[in-house]
Amino acid sequence: MNLNGLIPLALIAALSPALPARLAAQSLPPAPAIASETEVTPAMLVADSVFITPERRLVAEGHVEAFQGDTRLSASKITFDRETGRLDIEGPIRIDQGDNMTVLADAAELDRELQNGLLQGARMVFDQQVQLASLQMMRVGGRYTQLYKTTVTSCHVCGDGRPPLWQIRAQSVTHDQQERQLYFKGAQLRVLDVPVFYFPAMRLPDPSLDRATGFLIPSIRTTSQLGTGIKVPYFFRIGDSRDLTVTPYLSPKTETLGLRYRQAFRHGRIEVEGAYTRDDLLPDESRGYMFATGEFDLGNRFKLNFDLKTASDNAYLVDYGLHDYDRLRSQVELSRATRDSLLRAAAIHYDSLRDGEDEALIPTRIADFSYQHRLFPQALGGELRLGLDSRAYQRTSPANITGRDVARITADAEWRRSWIFNNGLRADWRMGFSADRFNISDDTTYGNEITRTTPRAALTLRYPMTLTNSGGVTHFLEPLMQLGWTDVNGPAAPIDESRFVEFDQGNLLSLSRFPSGDAREDGTTLVMGVNWARYAPAGWQAAATVAQVFRGTADANFSTTSGLADGSSDVLLAGQLRTQTGLALTARGLLDDSFSFSKMELRGDWAGKRIALRGSYLWLGTDTAEGRSEDLSELWFDGSYQVTQNWTASANLRYDIASDNATYAGVGLIYRNECVTVDLSVNRRYTSSSSVEPSTDFGFTIALSGFAVESGTVKYRRSCGKS
Repeated sequence: MNLNGLIPLALIAALSPALPARLAAQSLPPAPAIASETEVTPAMLVADSVFITPERRLVAEGHVEAFQGDTRLSASKITFDRETGRLDIEGPIRIDQGDNMTVLADAAELDRELQNGLLQGARMVFDQQVQLASLQMMRVGGRYTQLYKTTVTSCHVCGDGRPPLWQIRAQSVTHDQQERQLYFKGAQLRVLDVPVFYFPAMRLPDPSLDRATGFLIPSIRTTSQLGTGIKVPYFFRIGDSRDLTVTPYLSPKTETLGLRYRQAFRHGRIEVEGAYTRDDLLPDESRGYMFATGEFDLGNRFKLNFDLKTASDNAYLVDYGLHDYDRLRSQVELSRATRDSLLRAAAIHYDSLRDGEDEALIPTRIADFSYQHRLFPQALGGELRLGLDSRAYQRTSPANITGRDVARITADAEWRRSWIFNNGLRADWRMGFSADRFNISDDTTYGNEITRTTPRAALTLRYPMTLTNSGGVTHFLEPLMQLGWTDVNGPAAPIDESRFVEFDQGNLLSLSRFPSGDAREDGTTLVMGVNWARYAPAGWQAAATVAQVFRGTADANFSTTSGLADGSSDVLLAGQLRTQTGLALTARGLLDDSFSFSKMELRGDWAGKRIALRGSYLWLGTDTAEGRSEDLSELWFDGSYQVTQNWTASANLRYDIASDNATYAGVGLIYRNECVTVDLSVNRRYTSSSSVEPSTDFGFTIALSGFAVESGTVKYRRSCGKS
C-alpha cells in the first residue's frame, strides 16, 4: 500500500487496515520528555512514496525527510523494522540538530528515537565552521557521539584531495552534546599535512559553546628590552556571570603573570586586570599594574561608576606594551540624570608617570560635585536654570604658593528665552548671576577666603537663510551677532583649573570661555560670525564657521595662544567636508593679526573598498603659560591596505615635525581566511627619558579558530582551482 506526501506517523495505521493503529504510532515516536511537564512533539514524515511491506516494515523512499522537535533528517530511503525498532537509512544522509550541528553520512542504523546507532562515512559540522570527518560514527545514549579515525578542521576542504591548510587527526573523538565538549585521543596537529604537534589527549569546547575553561590564543612578543617571549592565556569559566583569565608571559628577561577577572551582576559589572612582574630591567624589584572598572545601576536613576588605575613605576606600562598614559586618573563617580536635572559627585586621584614632574606640586586629590536643575516658569516664559558646583583639590606639598590647596563652591542661576520673528530673525536672551566662594591655604599671595559675584547678560541675534536648487542641493547661511556683558566683583582668585583654554564653536557664544569657574571673563563683548553649510542628497557636504570676539578691555588671564588675550580675538576658522567617495576632513584654526596660525588642527579619514586612511596634524605655538617653551608641530597617520582577499597591510606613524624626528612608527601584516588568522607587527618607539628607553616591539599571533565560510559580509573561502 502506498501513502504519499506529508503524513503524521500516528495516522499511518488509520490509513492502512493491514497495520494496527498502535503499531503504526510507534513507527517514529517522539523523543522521551526531559521532564513530565515537557510537551511531547509528534514526528512527521515527508516522502515521495511511503508503503508497508508484507513483512510489516515501513518503507519511505524518494526525498525522505523526518521531523521531530529540532531534529530534521533527510535521506533517500528509510526502512523501519517494528520487531527490532531499528531504522535502516540509505544516504546521502543529513541530520540537522537545531541551528548549530549537522551530521552527514553515507549510511546509518539508528534506533526509533534517532538518538543511538551507527553511521558510516560520517561528518559532523558545527556552525558551518568546524567539521569532523570520520570513517565511522556511533551515537550513544542520545548524548555522546564517538568518531573513529577522525580529521578535524575549519578550513575549506577541496574535492581534489589536497590537504587543508591545517587539520587535527585523531584516533578517536568523543563529543559530549550536553556539556558541548570535544575529547581527543591520539591527536596530531598538521599544517599542510605536515605533522607539527602531537597530543596524547586533548579537550576542546565545540564551537556552539560561547564560554568554556581552556587555553586562549597564544601570542609571541619580541622587544629589544625583554627579548622574545610567549604569552599563553588560560580562561577559567567560574560561572555564568564570572570568569578569570590567567596569562603567563615568559621571556629570557621577564617572568610576568597577568590576570583579568570579570563579573556581571543583575544591575552592574566589574572588571579587574593587572600583572605581577619580576624582570631584568629593574632587578630585585617587583613590578606590575592594576586597572579596575565597574558600573552599577543603584535604582531611581542613580548610577555608580569607578575607574581605578595604578602602576608600580613610570615605565612599566610602556615596557610591556600596555597603555600609553602620562598620568593615571582614578575616579569614583555617583550620578543621576533626569529630564530636568543632573547630579554628579566624584572623587578623583592623579598619579603622574612623567619623569620631570614633581607629583607633590600637582593637584593629585580632587573632590568634585555639581548639580543642575531647570524650571519653566509660566509667568516669565522661557527656561530657568539653577546650578551648584563645588571642587576641592589638594597638593601633597606644604610649600608656600607651589603647594597651594583650594576649595571652591559656586551657586549659579540663569534665565533663557528665545523669540522667532515673522521675517525669520531669531533672538536669544540670557541673564544670570553667579556667586563664588574660595577657601585657599598654603599660598600667602591670596587671602584665606575670597568671595566673588558675577552678574551677566547677553542678547544673540541669528538670521538663518536657506536656498535649495533644482538638483536638491540645499545651502544654509546664518549670520550671527551677540552682545554680552559680565561684571566680576571681588578680588582675584588663583587659576588652576582654567590654565588651558580652547576657543572653538562650542564656546563661541559663552559669556565666559574659561573651562571652569575659577576664572571668568569681565566686561562687554561683541561676537560677530557666520555659519555656512551645504547639504546634498548625493554628493559632497560641507560646513564652515568664521567668527571673531571683540571686547572692551583685554583679559590678561588668557594665554597668548588661546586667541582671546587681546581686545580683538584671533579669527576662528572651522570647517568640515565629506564626499561621497568616503573622504572626511575636519579643520580648525585661530588666525591672528599677522595672518599666521597660533593654533591649528586638521583631521581626516578616507575609507575605500581596499584602503583606509586616518590622520591628523596639530600645530601649537610657543606659550609658557600652557607649558610650551617651543612650537609643537606633530603628524599622526594610520592606514591599512587590503593587498589581496586574504592579505592586509597596515602602517602607523607619529612624527614630530618641529624637531624633525619620529616618535612612534609601526607596520603590520595580517593573513586571514576562513580557518586561520596570522598577525605580524613591528613597532618602534623612539622617545626616551630617565626611565623609558627607545625600544622595538615585534608581535606574532596565530589563531586556528577560523571563520564560518558563509558568515559575514566578507568571504574568505580558498580557491580549489588548479592554479
